[in-house]
Amino acid sequence: MLTLTNPQKRYLKALAHARKPIIIIGDKGMTPAVLHEILLALDQHELIKVRVNAEDRTMRETMIEELCASSGATLVQRVGHIATLFRRNPEAPRIEWPD
Repeated sequence: MLTLTNPQKRYLKALAHARKPIIIIGDKGMTPAVLHEILLALDQHELIKVRVNAEDRTMRETMIEELCASSGATLVQRVGHIATLFRRNPEAPRIEWPD
């Protein structure tokens, strides 16, 4: 997992602001199919939003931590049910860091 500096987090939050969640984790939680889709989305986009539909706050936190651990992504921010995740694609990086 990548450790982001505060300026990097601010930059990624600004990039993610207008984006909509592309993955929704429902009542069944983290299934292998959902994890596969998240991995594909991270490879393609690097920065994604995931909606976690769990009513209990601790359950949401646990699911997001599990998601980050199993995908190798870094949590940029969490607002309510929406988690913003980042994982650099080493072969074809899409996001350029500002100077």
